[in-house]
Amino acid sequence: MTVIQTSSKQKTIKKSVSLKGVGLHTGENVTMTFNPAGADHGYAFKRIDLEGEPIIEADANYVVNTQRGTNLEKNGVKIQTSEHVLAALMGMDIDNVLIELDAPEPPIMDGSSKFFVEALEEAGVEEQKADREEYVVNDVISYKDEATGSEITVIPAEEYQVTTMVDFGTKVLGTQNATLEHLSDFKDEIADARTFSFLHELEMLLEHGLIKGGDLNNAIVYVDKEISGATMKKLEKAFNKKKLSVKPNGILDNLTLHQPNEAARHKLLDVVGDLALVGTRIRGKVIANKPGHYVNTQFAKKLHKIIKMERRNYVPKVDLHATPVKDVNQIMEMLPHRPPFLLIDKILELSDKHVIGVKNVTMNEPFFVGHFPGAPVMPGVLQIEAMAQTGGILVLSTVPDPENYLTYLLKIDNVRYKQQVVPGDTLIFKLDLISPIRRGICEMQGQAYANGKLVSEALIMAQITKVKGN
Repeated sequence: MTVIQTSSKQKTIKKSVSLKGVGLHTGENVTMTFNPAGADHGYAFKRIDLEGEPIIEADANYVVNTQRGTNLEKNGVKIQTSEHVLAALMGMDIDNVLIELDAPEPPIMDGSSKFFVEALEEAGVEEQKADREEYVVNDVISYKDEATGSEITVIPAEEYQVTTMVDFGTKVLGTQNATLEHLSDFKDEIADARTFSFLHELEMLLEHGLIKGGDLNNAIVYVDKEISGATMKKLEKAFNKKKLSVKPNGILDNLTLHQPNEAARHKLLDVVGDLALVGTRIRGKVIANKPGHYVNTQFAKKLHKIIKMERRNYVPKVDLHATPVKDVNQIMEMLPHRPPFLLIDKILELSDKHVIGVKNVTMNEPFFVGHFPGAPVMPGVLQIEAMAQTGGILVLSTVPDPENYLTYLLKIDNVRYKQQVVPGDTLIFKLDLISPIRRGICEMQGQAYANGKLVSEALIMAQITKVKGN
C-alpha cells in the first residue's frame, strides 16, 4: 500500500481573503474569495453567482476541456482556467480551502500565481488536527500522448519534486528546463512565472473571440513570425494600445522576463496546478516532457484512479496476535448479538472515526452445514452482517452506556463481493466514518479482507436507539 497517513498535519487558512480582476477568456469582472475549510475538505470552487451556489470539487474527473486552460464542469456548472489558483494553494502547502467565485473564471491577474500566493499569505496558514494523507510513489508511473509526444512520469523520491522540459521548436523560444526541488521554493522560484502565447496562437484566439480579458500585462507574447502592418494594427486595437513594438528578445511590447526560462517555469506552475486535481499529496518526482493541460490532466486522472484502487485494496496492517482493544466478552457487553449470530471475535483498533475488527472463520460455523456442504463458502450476506456488527461497535462507543442501546441497519449500498471466504480464513473488517455521527445515525464505508485481498465492501448506514425502559 502506498497511500499513507503522515505525521504532518493538514492546513487551511486563518481567515477569508478576496481578490478582484478579470477572467482571461470570458473578459468578465470577477471577485474571488479564499475561505477556510475543515479537515479532509480539499479544494473546491463555489459559484455564488448561480442559484443554489453549486460547488465543484477540484477533481481530475471533472476536467472537460483543456483547450486554453484546465476547465472543470459538474452538473452543467463550469469553472474555467483553474490551474493558477490550484498551483498557488499547492505551492503554499495548503490542503483545505473553499474558493468562492461570482463568475465562471478566476481573475487572470498578471498571468501567474503571484497574487494568489500573496493573498494566501495575507490570510495566514494554520495547522489542523487531522493527519495529512500522502501517496508514496514506489513504482514508475507514466502517461504519454502519442499524438504530441508529450509525456509525464513520476518516480520514487523523498519528497514532491517537479521537473519540466519544453521544446517549442522556434528560434525565439527553443528548449528550456525548470525544476522545483522543494515545494517550499514555489513562492520564490515559480509563483511569478507568467503565462505566455505565441503570436500565431494569439491571432487565432482573437479571431475566435477568445481571451476577451487578455492584455499585454497578463501574458507574455512571443513573436514567432513576421508581423505585417495590418496585423500590428489589429493587435493595437485588440489591446487598446496606440503603439506596439517587438523587443530584441522577440517579446511583444514592454514586458521584461522575470527569468530567462520563465516559459518553462510557467509550464511547471501549470503541472503543479493540474496535478492538484489528483486530490492526494504526492511523494515522488514528476518529470514532464513537453507538458500541456491535456497530458497533465490525463496523467492526473490516471494517478487518481491508481490511488483509488490502492486505497480500496489496502489491507490494514494489524497485529493479529496483539492484545485486542475489545475481546469477545467486551464485545458482548456492547452488542446484543450472541452465538451463533455473533460474527466478530475481537476489535483491534477503535477511534472516533474508524474501527477494525476480526473474525476467524472455522469449519464448525453453523452456516457451513447448509451453505454448499461439499464446497463450503461463507455467505456474502453474513460477511456484511459481520461488517455491520463491527460498525456497531464504532457507533455504540459514542455513548456512555452502550448496553442500553440497540443498533439497527438503515441502508446498505454499493455492496460488492470480490473473493470467496472459506474455512480457515481470517476476516479483517475496517469501517471508516463518511460523515460525523448525528442523532445516532452513522454512515460508514466498510471493507472486508482475507488473505491479503479485498473480499467484500459496502456502504452502511446504521442508527442506535435506546432500549425502551432504560
